[in-house]
Amino acid sequence: FDVCVKMKFERIIRNTLKVLRPMSLTAPNAVETSAIKTHTGQKYEADDHRAARFMQAKKLVNKSFAIELIENVPPKKVTDRIVSCSGGHGALGHPKVYINMDKPGLHTCLYCGLRFEKNSDH
Repeated sequence: FDVCVKMKFERIIRNTLKVLRPMSLTAPNAVETSAIKTHTGQKYEADDHRAARFMQAKKLVNKSFAIELIENVPPKKVTDRIVSCSGGHGALGHPKVYINMDKPGLHTCLYCGLRFEKNSDH
């Protein structure tokens, strides 16, 4: 009895996979998805086998790249000669780094891109 049920189950799985398996590795919307460029510059050509993952779903790309978002954050005004940046809230941040503010101008955290500016009043 168990062997018979197992064989029926395997047959159902195989038939389901045949339906879900793409007929070719060329995705029909590959040209459409190749037009969308990701933040890493990833862009698939129409005959690229990696585009097959977008056959049954639209490629979702976040249009807001991190480098552009961080540019919109104004520089933090500081008065100390040395500031620290840990990227934010505990485990969501990055290792704490110390930034020397002796030279004039903007100083950028190498991990998260936050900018610091020494207040010229001090």
